[in-house]
Amino acid sequence: MGNKETVSLLNKKRGFSLIEILIALAILAAVSGIVISNLDKIFGSSQEKVAELFVRETVRTPLMSYRMNMGGYPTTDQGLKALIKAPEGSGRRWKGPYIDELPLDPWGRPYEYRCPGEHNREKYDIWSMGAKGNGGEDSIGNW
Repeated sequence: MGNKETVSLLNKKRGFSLIEILIALAILAAVSGIVISNLDKIFGSSQEKVAELFVRETVRTPLMSYRMNMGGYPTTDQGLKALIKAPEGSGRRWKGPYIDELPLDPWGRPYEYRCPGEHNREKYDIWSMGAKGNGGEDSIGNW
């Protein structure tokens, strides 16, 4: 191969131009912005699903077991702690613990419990105060 051929091959192997690189960076920045701005919706939705699953399904079985043994659900004063430790005066009827530990909701707060419930008068109400923690519209309950 001669010098002229080598120089000719080197000239054909060009990199990206500055404009091409800037366009690629602009597209990458736009896509990143869209993804980042929607992360709270993606993760917020899954946190709400976790809380909903707990209040509607997960705690149902331990509470039903407690009710079968004790003749009723824990009172509001006894709370969900009655699923872990026998309430005073329960005697031999309490066959727990019915649950290993009481989880916090996805936002780090304890679940609320009331029996008899305002929404479920024959049963109990259990709910998370939601992401805002004020018990408003974003509360997640078993009703």
